[in-house]
Amino acid sequence: MNASFGAFCKVVRAKSIHSSFLKHMFQSPQYFSYIQNVVNGSNINNIKNEHINNFKIPVPSLKDQKKIAQILDDAAVLRNKTEQLIKEYDALAQSIFLDMFGDPVFNKFNFQKGIIRDLVKEAKYGTSEKASEEGQYPYLRMNNLTYEGYMDYSSMKYVNIPDKDLHKYLVEKGDLLFNRTNSKELVGKTAIFDSAEPMVIAGYLIRVRFNEKANPFFVKAYLNSKYGKLVLRNMCKSIVGMANINAQELQNILILHPPIELQNKFAERIALIEQQKELAKKELIECEDLFNCLLQKAFKGEFV
Repeated sequence: MNASFGAFCKVVRAKSIHSSFLKHMFQSPQYFSYIQNVVNGSNINNIKNEHINNFKIPVPSLKDQKKIAQILDDAAVLRNKTEQLIKEYDALAQSIFLDMFGDPVFNKFNFQKGIIRDLVKEAKYGTSEKASEEGQYPYLRMNNLTYEGYMDYSSMKYVNIPDKDLHKYLVEKGDLLFNRTNSKELVGKTAIFDSAEPMVIAGYLIRVRFNEKANPFFVKAYLNSKYGKLVLRNMCKSIVGMANINAQELQNILILHPPIELQNKFAERIALIEQQKELAKKELIECEDLFNCLLQKAFKGEFV
């Protein structure tokens, strides 16, 4: 197949080196470290031809290059399969939601309808205290919620909160967190806080606790469904590049009111999926560690 490439791309045709081996060299930590040291640009970093041409790599025999490339390819396949498995678990959770509750647009099971406010015990904003590298409590911000609806604790800041105000901002395991301010594409990110460690939420998040009529995992799945994402995208207000959905607007969203027993059954099924997904995540970390270790050895010429 013939193809063209844009001005911001460079084609490297390998002659005396195996193309797959070269591909992996361009994926190595050494390559990215080298590029970070040589690129320049005020808004867009530019890599020049000479930057690529001057990048030094080990060049074993062609036979060894093919052998190394095959091992790295196999490790990459294993990693990619594990990533795909995690995506399939997410798809399974969405499928279970549709099987049990149907598409909210059509409400084929004729559930009662209402608004989220009918299910809410309390909805509180987080604190506006400035985040820092050190502090008494881990500080949850909008980047700690993923678009897919999960918590991400990989990049944490910290904050100090007076004891008298702590109850306002402290989150408990099972609380629903809603990202009220973000870009139009990301506003409305919704996740369930799943840690036993005491943490505090920032002002761009809303902490929602529900009454006996709702299971938070059902509401989370509802807001993260295709229907829910569309509703959130259409209702947010944009102000200087940022979009906002406040606590009152969140609680006014129309929602199905299935029996709590059915919601609880759904949450139990999701918990089983999450258990398997956590095992897959641990396996993915092992796959990534293996791939990176092999890549390091290949770059250092220790892999022959």
